[in-house]
Amino acid sequence: MKKEINIKCWGVRGSLPMPLTDIDVKNKISAVVSRITSDDVRTKEDKELFISSLPEWLYGTWGGNTSCVEIKFPNNISLLFDAGSGIRNYSIWLSRQKDNRKSFHVFFSHFHWDHIMGLPFFQQLYSKDVEAFFYSPVRKLKEYLYNQMLSPYFPVTMDAMACRKNFVVLNEESPYKIKDIFVTPIPVEHPGGCYAYKVEYKNKKIMYATDVELEDDYFIDNPRNKKFFYELDFLIIDSQYTLGESIEKYKWGHSSFSLVVDFAIKWNIKKVLMFHHEPLYDDKLLFQNLQAAREYARHQGNELLEIELAKEDKTYCVGLD
Repeated sequence: MKKEINIKCWGVRGSLPMPLTDIDVKNKISAVVSRITSDDVRTKEDKELFISSLPEWLYGTWGGNTSCVEIKFPNNISLLFDAGSGIRNYSIWLSRQKDNRKSFHVFFSHFHWDHIMGLPFFQQLYSKDVEAFFYSPVRKLKEYLYNQMLSPYFPVTMDAMACRKNFVVLNEESPYKIKDIFVTPIPVEHPGGCYAYKVEYKNKKIMYATDVELEDDYFIDNPRNKKFFYELDFLIIDSQYTLGESIEKYKWGHSSFSLVVDFAIKWNIKKVLMFHHEPLYDDKLLFQNLQAAREYARHQGNELLEIELAKEDKTYCVGLD
């Protein structure tokens, strides 16, 4: 069996959860119906062919939960990055699969609401048989997580989580080892501070970089940037805005998809996963941004750069040599 690293998105939105509304669903149905011809419904095969020809934004959704990404390795270790509302779906999935794993590793990019709001609903942490490891370079890591569950913000405190809790304060730009996996926190530009995480396993390099505003410093050809960014195999990165919006919202702490493409080309990155989707964007607009990002990469002369749009409940793979 071919060994690979699996990356699964449990939450992909930025700022706040955005579930589909009745209007969203009706618009999708209307768009599908308007495309149907009599030839599309003559046989079962015709119907299946018609459905398969629809653009992806019509027959599904990119998702409405906030940031949570799982990276699972062949050694059966899973690392979770952020605990937005998507971590609740991860918890539910574990229960339905009757997965009784006894330890969890959760890395926090920062402590804005959309990145921690799901933690109180991570039901496995209420078991005394579980051990949880929480990671961040922020020294008040424990205090910040406890505070969000204090009255009047939540009905029970974090002490109700019966698991054995470990709060690990990481050193900036220094690798932390979990078995044969190395995780390095890298400070990035975002109001109040934020960290990207570079994950290295065997000869593969993956980066989780939510909530980052790509500025000139990230494109400077110096040893530090080359060490962290050069030839990443897989980059999960904030691509919340169009270029025009990123100019209007300068210093808001998010990037445009065009700057993300420039960044990936600059550092010879193999694959980009557009992440932390703008809450005001519907599925169609997100799809259009994906198409625009791919076209921009081609216009810049790089047809080899793989670009995907982060989708909830979808698994992306990084093969091991």
